[in-house]
Amino acid sequence: MVDATKAPSSIPVGVDTTRASIARVYDAFLGGKDNFEVDREVLRGVQAAAPQAQDLAWSNRNFLIRACRFLAGQAGITQYLDCGSGLPTAENTHQVVQRIQPEAKVLYIDNDPVVLAHGRALLEENENTLFVSADIFDPDEVLSKPEVRDFLDFSQPIAVVQAGTLHHYIGTEGAQIMQKYVDAVVPGSYTAISHFFDPETPEHSAVAQQMEEKFIHSPMGSGRFRTRKELMEFFPDQELVASGIDRSKMSDGAACSGVSSASEIFGT
Repeated sequence: MVDATKAPSSIPVGVDTTRASIARVYDAFLGGKDNFEVDREVLRGVQAAAPQAQDLAWSNRNFLIRACRFLAGQAGITQYLDCGSGLPTAENTHQVVQRIQPEAKVLYIDNDPVVLAHGRALLEENENTLFVSADIFDPDEVLSKPEVRDFLDFSQPIAVVQAGTLHHYIGTEGAQIMQKYVDAVVPGSYTAISHFFDPETPEHSAVAQQMEEKFIHSPMGSGRFRTRKELMEFFPDQELVASGIDRSKMSDGAACSGVSSASEIFGT
């Protein structure tokens, strides 16, 4: 089993208002209402280092929507494993893909009790959506769940989505984690990742390092900025689609997103 070293907030926190939750902090970044003062404290701390930091959450959400449209529309994918769905918001994965592929199946994975409560109520809108509690940084747990195996057909292509999640993994085995997910799906499957990005330029790297310090030393305890080389390790044995890894529209280049194909050759 991969030693999924966890950030403090990877442990389910329920309604503990003394500890920041990744999902609630993200909600605060999006201007939502499902967060507490301790979560907003993280937001304010990061904004102090980079005033435009709130754009990260919107860049991540917009990437997820674009990726889902591509996967459902151009790639024709009808099965999705959405790892770390977070609190429901506008245009969730199933809403985007089922608008294009009405029979598409979307399986959401998260282990925050608050997220699970909201998810079951709001994300399981039809028979083709399911929410399962598991640790996304433990692929053995996720992939061995009977509900996961029963809901998704692993003999057919699946899109594995890690939108704004892997930068909260602070261990050293992120590549091995993604390798297990990639090994579990057949050729023709896809991986979609959005992640905090260190472009390794003097100006931008300084901002990235300041933001990382604020995230890691905040009540949330996680938020790694990785380089292009480090991010490429999350796409093992895969062909990048079109533009591949690209920077978000943020002026400081602090976020990175990529979509890759698990088949040998892919073109758009």
